[in-house]
Amino acid sequence: MSKEGGITTGRAKRVMKVGALTTSVGGSYLWQTLKRPFQTKDRTQQALLDTHIRNAMKIVNRSKELKGAFLKLIQMLSMRADLFPSEAIEVLSAVQSSMPPMNYKLIRQQISRELGSDPESLFRSFEPQAFAAASLGQVHKAVLKDGRPVVVKVQYPGVEETVDQDLKNLRALLHALSLIGRDLLRQKVDAAELYRELEERLHEEIDYINEANNIALFQKLLADDEEVEVPDVYPDYSSRRVLTMGYLDGYSFKEIMAPGVDQELKDWIAVKLYRLVWRQIFDFGILHTDPHPGNYLVTYHPHLCLLDYGSIRVFPEEIRRHYVKLAYAILERDRQLMAECFLKLGYLDPDDDPAPMARIMEIIFEPVLEDRVYNPRDFRSLDKALEVASIGFENRIFKIPGHRVFLVRALVGLEAYLQQFGTTRNWHRLFVECLPPLRDL
Repeated sequence: MSKEGGITTGRAKRVMKVGALTTSVGGSYLWQTLKRPFQTKDRTQQALLDTHIRNAMKIVNRSKELKGAFLKLIQMLSMRADLFPSEAIEVLSAVQSSMPPMNYKLIRQQISRELGSDPESLFRSFEPQAFAAASLGQVHKAVLKDGRPVVVKVQYPGVEETVDQDLKNLRALLHALSLIGRDLLRQKVDAAELYRELEERLHEEIDYINEANNIALFQKLLADDEEVEVPDVYPDYSSRRVLTMGYLDGYSFKEIMAPGVDQELKDWIAVKLYRLVWRQIFDFGILHTDPHPGNYLVTYHPHLCLLDYGSIRVFPEEIRRHYVKLAYAILERDRQLMAECFLKLGYLDPDDDPAPMARIMEIIFEPVLEDRVYNPRDFRSLDKALEVASIGFENRIFKIPGHRVFLVRALVGLEAYLQQFGTTRNWHRLFVECLPPLRDL
C-alpha cells in the first residue's frame, strides 16, 4: 500500500504482487492434479472445491490490497458463474461491497489538479467524508454556490497509471481461473475473448467524460419515462477524473430488500427494472451493464434511479435486431430461426448442430415460455447453470462472443433481483410486452 491509504503504485510492485497471486493459484491446481490418482472421486471433488474457495479468498485479499483497476477487474469476474462454483462466488462477492474511502488529502489534491482549485473554493460546501467508495473512486456530497445539492465522484489518484499493467497481469490470472470452469463446471472459457471485453469496458469506466456522455444519452433515451430518473451533469465541475452530478435521494436496493419492506413496493421495482432492462436490449441496443445494488435508488414517488454510467454496452444494430429475432424464436420454439440467430450472433459456427444451443435457451428462458404466473424463486439458478454447462461441454459449445459477456452480467443481475424481491407475475406476458414488433426489424 502507498502511504495514506492510496493505491499500490509502481509497475514492479504490482507485477510482483499479481505474479505471486497467479503462481499461488496455479500451483494449488497443479498440486490437486498430482494428488488426484491417489484420492477417491468424492475426496477429489471436495479437495478441488476447498482449493477454489481458498483461491477466491486469496484473490479478494490481493485485489483489496492493490485497489484500483485490478480490484475492478475482479469485481467484473466475480459475477461469472461459469468460472466459479457458488461457494467461491460467495467469497468473491466481498469485492462487490463498499471499500474503505481514501484519505481526503489525496482526494482534495486530485480535485485541485483536475478542476484548477480546491473543493472548498469551488463549492459552497463539500463533505470531506465520502458517503460511498468503490474500486476506482469515491463519492462526496457537496453544494454548489447557487445552493443546488450535488454529488462529486472523484477517481482515485494513480488509477489510470495502473490500468494497462493490471490488464497485462490479468492475462496470466485468467488462465489460472479458467481451470475452475474446466475442472468443476466442465465449462471451457475463452480467456482471450473475455480479456478483450474487460479491457474495453475498463478503459471506458476510467474516463468520466465518457460517463458524462453516457448520462446525456440515457437522459435522451428515457425522456419519455417519468418513472425513471437520470442525474444531471455539471460540466463546469467535471473532468476526465472528476464528475459532478445532481443529488438524487432515496432508498438503496439493499434497504428495500430488507425484511419488513412492503411487498407492493418490491413488486413495483421488480417489474419496473424488468421492463427497463429489456427495453435497453430490444429497443435501444444500449445497455447499462453494472447491476451492483449501489447503482440503484428508489425515490419516494416511487421512481427508479440509475446512478452509475461508467459501464455501458452499445450493441451494433445488427446484433440488436438478431437478439429481438432470437427472443421471438425462443417464444415460438422456432428452431430454424434460432439457428439463424445463433450464427448471426456468433454463438455457433455454420457446421455446428443448433439443437443443443436451442435447448440451452429453453432452460434459461423457462420463466417466460409459458403463459402463466411464475415465481422467480422456483427457478433454481445453480441447478440450471450446471445443466447448461453440461450441455455446452458435451456438445463443445465454447464460443463466447464479446457482446455476450456483459449482456449476461446484466441479465444475471436482473434474475438475482427478481428472486430477492420474490415478485410473482406472468413474466411471459411482461416479456412479450417488451418486444418490438417483428415486422419493424
